[in-house]
Amino acid sequence: MAQQQSGRQKPPASRQTPAPRQQTPSRPANRTRRAAADGASRKTPPDKNKQTSKKRKKKKKRRIPLAAKFFLIPAVLFLIFLIAFYGSGLGGQLHKLRAQARDMVQNSSEETFRASQTSTVYDSQNNLISTIKGEKNLYYLEFEDIPTYVKTAFISIEDKKFYSHGGVDYKAVLRAALSYIKNGKITQGGSTITQQLSRNIFLTHQVTWQRKAEEIFIAWGLEERYSKDKILEYYINNIYFANGNYGIQAASMGYFNKDVHELSLSQTAFLCAIPNNPTLYNPLTNMENTLKRRNRILKQMNLDGVIDNQAYQAAIAEEIHLDIPVNEKSDYVETFVYYCATRALMEKDGFEFRYQFDSDEDRKSYTEAYESAYNSTQKTLFTSGYKIYTSIDMNMQEQLQNAVDSQLAKFTDVTEDGVYKLQASASCIDNSSGYVTAIVGGRSQQFNGYTLNRAYQSFRQPGSSIKPLIVYTPCLERGYTADSTVSDTKIKDGPSNSGDSYEGSISLRRAVAKSKNTVAWKLFQELTPKVGLSYLTDMEFSKIVDDDFFLPSSLGGFTKGTSSVEMSGAYAALANDGQFRSPTCIVRIADADGNTIYKPDRSGRQVYKKNAARNMTDILQSVITEGTGRGLAVKDMPTAGKTGTTNDNKDGWFTGYTPYYTATVWVGYDLPQKLPSLQGSSYPGEIWKQFMNAIHEGLEYKEFNKATSEKRKEELPTEEPSAEPVPTEPPATDNPEITPTPEPTSTPVPTATPTPKPTSTPTPEPTSTPNTEPPEPVQTPAPLPTSEPDHTPEPAPTNAAEESNE
Repeated sequence: MAQQQSGRQKPPASRQTPAPRQQTPSRPANRTRRAAADGASRKTPPDKNKQTSKKRKKKKKRRIPLAAKFFLIPAVLFLIFLIAFYGSGLGGQLHKLRAQARDMVQNSSEETFRASQTSTVYDSQNNLISTIKGEKNLYYLEFEDIPTYVKTAFISIEDKKFYSHGGVDYKAVLRAALSYIKNGKITQGGSTITQQLSRNIFLTHQVTWQRKAEEIFIAWGLEERYSKDKILEYYINNIYFANGNYGIQAASMGYFNKDVHELSLSQTAFLCAIPNNPTLYNPLTNMENTLKRRNRILKQMNLDGVIDNQAYQAAIAEEIHLDIPVNEKSDYVETFVYYCATRALMEKDGFEFRYQFDSDEDRKSYTEAYESAYNSTQKTLFTSGYKIYTSIDMNMQEQLQNAVDSQLAKFTDVTEDGVYKLQASASCIDNSSGYVTAIVGGRSQQFNGYTLNRAYQSFRQPGSSIKPLIVYTPCLERGYTADSTVSDTKIKDGPSNSGDSYEGSISLRRAVAKSKNTVAWKLFQELTPKVGLSYLTDMEFSKIVDDDFFLPSSLGGFTKGTSSVEMSGAYAALANDGQFRSPTCIVRIADADGNTIYKPDRSGRQVYKKNAARNMTDILQSVITEGTGRGLAVKDMPTAGKTGTTNDNKDGWFTGYTPYYTATVWVGYDLPQKLPSLQGSSYPGEIWKQFMNAIHEGLEYKEFNKATSEKRKEELPTEEPSAEPVPTEPPATDNPEITPTPEPTSTPVPTATPTPKPTSTPTPEPTSTPNTEPPEPVQTPAPLPTSEPDHTPEPAPTNAAEESNE
């Protein structure tokens, strides 16, 4: 006995039993004390009575237990939330939503969180060309098989109170209620892990108060039905890691080509950084952003005591090298289709695409909303069993790829990653429908890496190929004609012409055919950049920024640039009598049961006046017959087009069309560098000609629509041209045919959609058209995504200019 007693450890001081309190005095004693106190109070001055009373109240307040406050405050906040909605007459809807949430949770099972349906993609002939699947079941991990660092990383960065709350962040609920009452809409923020799981599995991602309320009800139900460990297991296996990867195991295989248990701490935190915003933190397109968030996660894990300082410092210092399996790579058709399908579903859910903004804050707010909606919507492509019908013609696709590959075959230099240095992008649109029929995002080759689709993800300065869109067609709307006399004379502090030669008074037709920089500059100054660039934002050009509203834009000297898909869409509007239709390849989307859930409106909207578009087409035919595009005509078919070349021959463009098709080709380096032989009429023109001749073979001869006579003559806007800043003298160039322009800021181009398996073109909401009145001022458009923000490995090229006469 003695030994046993001596072996017992003394309990810690904090746990020792406190000394017994004195017995509570009997009631008579209490009465005596109160009586004495009452007597004393009668003798106390009034002021002291007040002070004593205040002290008593303070003591009473302090008696409220802290735990009670902890539960009371959220309860009060949520009560306010309910009162707000019931007071707005929405109580009935809440009852219905709660009943729906209860049914969904009660009918759920383990399979609910493992299930995944394969979506399929079909070409223009309804032939299967691709399958999209998240492969959840293949990579699903049970709770005990999920590495501890994965669990602790997500809890540290996403939901520190996960194991203590009841599934809902009440402060976030209050913010949502107040936002709805004040603004008529709800913004997301502060969702718990349980709420995120509710949204990902059971709901759409529309930002409405109904969806937010149902998310809360589902979260409560999940907390009642499943354990915390199970909820965390479901969450980690269902969150989206971009590029078709669902769950941590799929992400580990997709980015590092190894099992999650083989990952280092740094690699684990790196992967856990992605789901918060799969576009912004996509490692294939935004590696720097992913690393920054990895560091933040590691810091939080260190502060939470999950890892010590030594482990933290080692993980921060570790370099991340991706190892993408070859079979994870998607081709140009797939990435574009996934992008277009994602945006189509966003449109179906009510997302409004915008290209003009009132302020930087407005643009930032839109970008955040766009990226959030894009990320959440793209997830459904991999799990919902959609049937996606497209306009892609696989024969045209092969012919366009062959044209790119054959015309650039002699350029064999590759980067350290094995990618061809000299690249190209190209796209083709059917003029009768406005649908994209073929798209090439680069040269074809086998390499272990991500397929960048330059046709919609890379943005480069367009050079003189932009002139018809923002200078000449708008001027034709305002009374100019092909025969109008314009002045080709040297401009002080302005651009020069090819060979520094000037012809004096010439016709507008000749100015376009010979790509006279002086004429474009003067007319753009007369028109004003505000008016000229409004046509681009009306046609959904996504990278027009404030710094572009200056005269160099008349020659294509943009800050960020344009893509070949954007250029094809705009020139197709000229071919279609001035009516613009969003360049997409999505014809319709059906659900798993075959019911059509989305079909785009292809009626288009009038951006240019019909006669102005037809007259521009007539003038652009002169570019092919006697101008810079001489010799590029499609055999036995009327052809219109325009060349473009930037400073130092870094970018070459050719955009042209027939009555049947419009196509654009860009050639250049991902990291811009000079290529002396590159002009719009050289490699881009030859690629275009080879492809267009192939797809027009056997087609019946067809003329362009002719302009009708107009009686009235419109005046150009009355804005003072002098109000527009005129840049200083451009730097000299070795090639006299190329006109330099002031250097725009160099910025990397972000991409709206990442993914070795995602992509597609938009069908944004129509904007106002500048056809009758001079357009209102326009602001900078949002990236696509981005985000999808848009990602390219290169910085934006330098100054744009015009090519030599061919």
